Amino acid sequence: MEEFLLRFLIGGAVVSAFAVLGDLFKPKSFAGIFGAAPSVALATLVLTVSTEGTSYVATEARSMVAGAVAFFIYASCASWLLVRYTFPSLAATSLLILVWLAAAFGLWVVWLR
Repeated sequence: MEEFLLRFLIGGAVVSAFAVLGDLFKPKSFAGIFGAAPSVALATLVLTVSTEGTSYVATEARSMVAGAVAFFIYASCASWLLVRYTFPSLAATSLLILVWLAAAFGLWVVWLR
C-alpha cells in the first residue's frame, strides 16, 4: 500500500512539473507531450530504483528509449503518409501499427536482446 501511495505522490508531482514546463513553451500543443509520457516514465524509474536496483532500471530505460525511437518512426511515417497522399487517418494509423511493431521488434533484436 505504501508503494502505491508513493507512486501516486511522485507521479502527481512529476506530471505537475512537466505540465508547468509545457505551459511555458509555445505552441501549446507541446503541453501534452510534456505532461504525459516523460513524467510517467520518470516516476516509474525513480520507484523502480528503490525496489529493483540500478541494473534493472538501466534495462527499463533502454527499453523506453527503443520504444520512443519506434514511435518516432511510426509518427514520421504517419505524418508523411497523411500529408503527402492525404490518406484517411484511421486507415493510415491502423496500417502503420505494423511499422511500429516492426521497428520495436527490430530494435529489440538488435539492441535489447
